[in-house]
Amino acid sequence: MAGPKASGLDLGRIVSEVHDELATRIGEGTVADYIPELARVDPRQFGIALVTPEGEVAAAGDADRPFSIQSISKVFLLTLALGRVGESLWTRVGREPSGSPFNSIVQLEHEAGRPRNPFINAGAIVVTDVAMAGHSPREAIGEILRFMRYLADDDDIAIDRAVAASELDTGARNQALGWFMRSFGRLDHEVEKVLGVYFHHCAIAMSCRQMARAGLFLAASGRDPLRGHSVVRPARARRINALMLTCGLYDASGDFAYRVGLPAKSGVGGGILAVAPGQASICVWAPGLDAFGNSRLGGLTLEALARRTGWSVFG
Repeated sequence: MAGPKASGLDLGRIVSEVHDELATRIGEGTVADYIPELARVDPRQFGIALVTPEGEVAAAGDADRPFSIQSISKVFLLTLALGRVGESLWTRVGREPSGSPFNSIVQLEHEAGRPRNPFINAGAIVVTDVAMAGHSPREAIGEILRFMRYLADDDDIAIDRAVAASELDTGARNQALGWFMRSFGRLDHEVEKVLGVYFHHCAIAMSCRQMARAGLFLAASGRDPLRGHSVVRPARARRINALMLTCGLYDASGDFAYRVGLPAKSGVGGGILAVAPGQASICVWAPGLDAFGNSRLGGLTLEALARRTGWSVFG
């Protein structure tokens, strides 16, 4: 069957060829062994999926195998929080790249407990606190999960309870971040409850195909183009994309922007969601990570796709 075509590109062929070319590097990198459940993941897995605003799909490899989305959930949590409190969110968390590891506590001490951006762990903990306003932890988790199911148009998406429990058992660094920010008055809810919600939304399991579908609104000016519904205003979609470009791959974000030129968000489960505005939403997954906590093979894949399609936002 012929693959989908966008702007004259045979995306099915491009995705298949990129997957085949990089398949020899499957297994490179190191799985996130500080989370016991993620340490058990077979690193020899590799999937790609993309969805266009016209609803055409190109996929290859392990594109339908669920993985722990981890920090990719922060994009959708941010979307919910902005919908709830609007631009006032930025009084509690910044919009600047951190230049430090995603779980660093150093900057918090120098900057009175205000995280640099919503995609490092401290920032996402604050955004989780915002999203919990008026909700019990169970209700907040349910709202995030329903949002993911709605965006992916798939009610089978679920939280991997084993991963969530594993993170609760081993999340001492995130607990330290929470208590440190609470000491500066940055959290409104009890630290344990905020972290419980945080660990659960990071433990959502999705496939590349589901994630690419969920991120499609960011490639379509804030609309779900397949159902004709508005998710966010176009200006907000642009701003979320801007934050993904500048902060989405932690302290490797600048290098990724230089090499790939697409807004993206990574997770230590090995997934990366990338957005080609007006063209496609893309998800790649390979569990082996580089030194910055980003999928090594995933980054190479997106670089190859951007080069072949010409989709870099920088032209």
